[in-house]
Amino acid sequence: MTWLVLVAYFFGGAFLANAIPHFVSGMTGRPFQSPFAKPPGTGLSSSTVNVLWGFFNIVVGYVLVCRVGEFDARDTGDAVALFLGVLSMALLAARQFGRLHGGNAPKG
Repeated sequence: MTWLVLVAYFFGGAFLANAIPHFVSGMTGRPFQSPFAKPPGTGLSSSTVNVLWGFFNIVVGYVLVCRVGEFDARDTGDAVALFLGVLSMALLAARQFGRLHGGNAPKG
């Protein structure tokens, strides 16, 4: 397996993790930040836009994980690459959205 396949799995995990807040917010009828809002990433997009953006992320994640190489969930390298992508995007989203929604409360 080449390292490029592991990079695809990493980014596939990142896209799949990014799909969750957008898709869920959209399905529950709530506006949420998206790249299409004004200003991008901080303004709110409609629930419909978020469903579409979340779905796009699911499709890209699927292509990167299931159509590149031969992903095997029992292969440690494949799983680590995928989950590092998920973790990286989750931490990035927590910092970004926490700043906007009060999730990064100061200590003490």
